[in-house]
Formats: sequence, structure tokens, C-alpha cells
Amino acid sequence: MRFRLHLSLVLLDICCIFAGFFLAELLYPHAFADQWLTISLSVSPLYLAMAFGARAFSTEVIVNPGKGVARSMQAFVVAAAAMIFLAFSMKASTDFSRAIFVLGVGISALILFFVRALFLHRARSILGGNPYNIILISDRLAPPGGDYSVVLPASTFDPGEDCPIMYDRLATALKSADRVILDCSPAHRTNWIHALQGANVQAELLMPELNSIGPIALASYGGNATLVVAKGPLNLPDRILKRLFDIAVAGSAILLIAPVLILTAIAVKLESKGPVLFVQTRIGRGNKMFRMLKFRSMYADRGDGHGTSSTGRKDDRITRVGRVIRKTSIDELPQLINVLIGNMSIVGPRPHALGSKAEDQLFWEIDGRYWHRHAAKPGLTGLAQVRGFRGATDRRDDLTNRLMADLEYLHGWSIWRDIKIIAMTFGVVMHKNAF
Repeated sequence: MRFRLHLSLVLLDICCIFAGFFLAELLYPHAFADQWLTISLSVSPLYLAMAFGARAFSTEVIVNPGKGVARSMQAFVVAAAAMIFLAFSMKASTDFSRAIFVLGVGISALILFFVRALFLHRARSILGGNPYNIILISDRLAPPGGDYSVVLPASTFDPGEDCPIMYDRLATALKSADRVILDCSPAHRTNWIHALQGANVQAELLMPELNSIGPIALASYGGNATLVVAKGPLNLPDRILKRLFDIAVAGSAILLIAPVLILTAIAVKLESKGPVLFVQTRIGRGNKMFRMLKFRSMYADRGDGHGTSSTGRKDDRITRVGRVIRKTSIDELPQLINVLIGNMSIVGPRPHALGSKAEDQLFWEIDGRYWHRHAAKPGLTGLAQVRGFRGATDRRDDLTNRLMADLEYLHGWSIWRDIKIIAMTFGVVMHKNAF
């Protein structure tokens, strides 16, 4: 069934391409007859080559239809570009209608997009669930939960005996498997692993005792296997790129908004006694503390250095100037200096004060994963902020919503996402929770 689905997807894509160029010729009938057929026959092989290379027909696209559509669009665009290049190189571009080609590419892309999306969203239900054939070998009376195709009792086989008949029976049972999950007692693991290593299938050992550890990969040191339980979200090239981006943006921003910074500093100083800047210890990258800068928005003798008390909407500790700069987020601009120093980034999880609470509980008491968010530098803005998760943390959800967004940011970093978050930040500078 899965093979027929893949074959159907290939044929469907080809039909979409042919249909697109056929409709293009109907809409633009002034060209030579049957141009659509010549162009379709030329583009289709190029598309198939690019699509197979991009894994647009893999089983993975049935599990993730969005990825399947994106891969086919990428392959089609590259195929169309390759067609133009080949036609130009062979001086054959005058033999076909440019209008039909351009129009056909556009129509084919639209048809391919919608038809493939519809087909892939239905493909999983056609297969009846998981497209992968996953076999569980278990010695438990109540096997662990999961979407398994077959559950084999471990007692059916005895991998401890080096018997060709037993290995043949195991190979027959695993003949159509994409993955094998092994769930057996520690005493039998070595024998089972030995048997599965020659089975020509991806075999995985289920180890419930590791759930509390949360390993993310396997490595080795000194000839011994090790479990990778943590790593930074960015590799060295990404860290260099992000740092250069931070310096460029922060440096340019300070030069551009220097008049705003100077006028704000004067206004803060004239309205009430005290320093212009409010300096507070917050948690930074690697859970190391640093001193974060803000324009002072409260009366100097009523500020909360530890951040124990969240700022309320009608907080009488806030000065008149303070209300304006908090509402417009101008009070956060001195953190551009923190970015240049290197203890903050333009985009990242917002740093919290040491005494920050929600429902009278410290943030890390609410969710132990709170410390994980500090694997990257804290940011002037972040994914949580552009989603509207800012302001006072009166409820536990106020913290968990931000935490989930921060962890999502760490696991999907790219420089383009940082640029997108910066652009989105301008839309939430004036926010209902900014007070």
C-alpha cells in the first residue's frame, strides 16, 4: 500500500505539471500548437530528478505533509530554472513560447501545491495510521504504549542460542519492518542486540530508566560509549554569526536613536531624584548572573532590586515619565549596551530577576525546565514577547507560556528567525501588557 501511495504521488505530480502547461496554452493560444506537451516532457524529468534528490517522495512526507509540499515546490522551482538554463545554453529558447513557459510554471506550481497538499493530508488515513511498519519485541505482559504495527513476544525467540533456524524465524518476522523497538529485561539485552545487529533493520533499545535523564544523543570518550544529555543550541559558526549580527544591530541602533536615549535620560533625571539607569541582577547564559541596564521608571527609594514584586497596571511606584517609557518599551533600550558588552543578544529568552514569582512560587519552582532556557544569551526581545507573553506574572500560566516559547526558540534557531522576530517586535512595542 505504501509503495502504491508513493507511485501515485509521482504520477500525480507529473499530471499536475502537464495540466499546468496545457492550461497555459489554452489561456495563451497565440503560440505554436502543442508547445505545452514539448515543455511538459522537458520539465518533468528535471522535476523528478530534483524531487527525488530533495526526498519529496519519501515516507517522511506522509508523516509531515507540509514538508512534502515544501520539498516539491523547491524541486519544481529548481527544475524550471534548470530548464531555462539548458534552453539558453543549447540556443533553443527561441523554439518555444516564453509566455506559455512562464504562465505554465505559475499554473503548474499552484496546481502542484494544492493537489499535493490534499493528497498528502489524506495519505495517512488511506494507510490506516502510521506509514512506518514498526515492530515491538517485548517480554512484558503489558507492552509500552505506541503506534506499533506488530507486537512480538520476546519469548517467541531465544537469541541466546546461536541457531540458524531461530535467526531465520526472526528474519522472517522482521522482513517488512522499518524499525524494531526492543523492550526486554537488562539480562537479555546483550543477546537481543547481538541478534538484531545482523537483521538489516533499524533496531532501537527501549530503556525506560533513561527517561529521567533525557539523553539527546550517543557519543564516545576513551573507547567507552557516553550519553549526550545536554548541548548548546548553537554551534560555533552560528554563535559567530549571531554575535556579528548583534554587534551590527546594536551599534547601528544606538547611533540612530541616540537623541531618544539622551532626551529620556534628561527626563528621568529631572522628574525624580536618583540615578538615570536602573541596574538589576538577572540570570544570563549558562545560568550565570549579570547586571542588566534599564532606564529608571520608578522612584529610586521604592524600586525592587530583586524583582520579587511584579509591576502592576496601576503601580504607584512608577513615575510619570516611567509610565511613558514603560508603555513604549523605551525603558529597555539601555540593554543595547548589554548586547555590545556581550552578556545579552538582540533576540533570545528575556532575562528574569532572581526573585520573580508567579502565584507566590519562584519561576524554577513552577517548572524545573526553567533553567534550560538559559542555554542561550538572554535577548532584548524574544519569541515569547512577540506572541504577547509579557507583563506581570500573576498566574503560573504566565510563566509556562513564556517558558514554552523560549524552549521552542532554542530548538529552532536560525538567523532568519531572529530577523523575523525583530520585525514582529515593532508590532508589539505598544502592548496592553506593557505597564
